[in-house]
Amino acid sequence: ADSGDADVELPSIRHQPEGLEQLLARTNFTKTELQSLYRGFKNECPSGLVDEETFTLIYSRFFPQGDASSYAHFLFDAFDADRNGALCFQDFAVGLSVLLRGTEQQKLKWTFDLYDVNKDGYVTKEDMLEIMKSIYAMMGRCTEPALGASAPAQHVELFFQ
Repeated sequence: ADSGDADVELPSIRHQPEGLEQLLARTNFTKTELQSLYRGFKNECPSGLVDEETFTLIYSRFFPQGDASSYAHFLFDAFDADRNGALCFQDFAVGLSVLLRGTEQQKLKWTFDLYDVNKDGYVTKEDMLEIMKSIYAMMGRCTEPALGASAPAQHVELFFQ
């Protein structure tokens, strides 16, 4: 029997976060802000790591009226900069720093990476449609007026005109 890492469940792993000084250098947050963010992160994720399933459950709480699972998948991929299938506090803090306080160029790159669904270096009409479908599904029945099934495709067509 193989006793490899694949047998270890994510919640049993304890992730040792990067030092505060390194995070201060890599983000645009203050020491107090990082400490506060870390407390919240550890409260939701005691192991220090979040797998995609847990991330989706947490994110879905904000959109009970719809299905946030697909959009949560895309967000998870965007935050998981090292593509290891788990978010650590550093991934979260660095991504949040870019979104909240990054330069215009950093924000554009992060957003491009989010929309480049298949990670081929391009945002195609197909990529955009996948994102739009996930956003419309997440919003569910709370949109006014109610939107039809063709709304995401129409949105993408308008964008690419």
